[in-house]
Amino acid sequence: MYIGQSPSIGNFQVCDAISTVNGQAAYTMQVSSVNVVPETANHMIVSLNGIIQAPGSSYTVAGSTITFASNLATGDVINFIHILGSVLDLGVPSDSTVSLAKLTATGTKSSSTFLRGDNTFAEAGGGKVLQVLQTAKTDTFSTTNTYSSGGFADITGLSVAITPSATSSKVLVLVQIYNSVASNTQFFNLIRGSTSLLQPGSGSLKATIGNDHSMGNVPITFLDSPSSTSATTYKVATCREGAGTVYINRRSDSANHAGSSTITAIEIGA
Repeated sequence: MYIGQSPSIGNFQVCDAISTVNGQAAYTMQVSSVNVVPETANHMIVSLNGIIQAPGSSYTVAGSTITFASNLATGDVINFIHILGSVLDLGVPSDSTVSLAKLTATGTKSSSTFLRGDNTFAEAGGGKVLQVLQTAKTDTFSTTNTYSSGGFADITGLSVAITPSATSSKVLVLVQIYNSVASNTQFFNLIRGSTSLLQPGSGSLKATIGNDHSMGNVPITFLDSPSSTSATTYKVATCREGAGTVYINRRSDSANHAGSSTITAIEIGA
């Protein structure tokens, strides 16, 4: 079914003979005494007085009427008009009508693959983020533990639990800590469960505040391979080098100057 003219693909037709009229340029085209409508003037071959006419400049078409560029005279002969049929417009497929089976690309077609520019299906390459979990600590914490006495104290509320979806996944842990200490040096440790991931004593875990009571911003970044699909908790612990008190999310001399610390766990697929 078609709206409008039905295309006649490859249906070549020869129009009925047309008798010219002196001083007339427009004539009706028929096949078997029925009006015919060509697709365009370019879909016709017209011979006038033994000369093939140029579509557009020598004649035009509107519906079933052909109009020559100038009036014909007595003695002019329209040798023939051939209609070459219509061009089939396949149009644009409707949404969701082209299935994977209709595509010629190579590779495995599935919900986990995508079509690349080289016409092949492939899974996404490289690591991909599978889940992101974050804990924000907005309250304060303090401890008088030292590295040599009491050791590291867990910073309450600064932990995050994540359950990896595969043993091959890696977990990227990002920590941002606001801290203060009455005098210079503070240590931090990142712990998975009961396993220490960063050993103290090196410059990477030692936070030195520029002057007494000022607040520092300590970042920790660690790419872990837990090799497990069980729930895993990452936490941060702290202590100071010598006697005194260390603070989290506040200045050592005033609770009115506060900050917020976060710990983020990002599972990255293999």
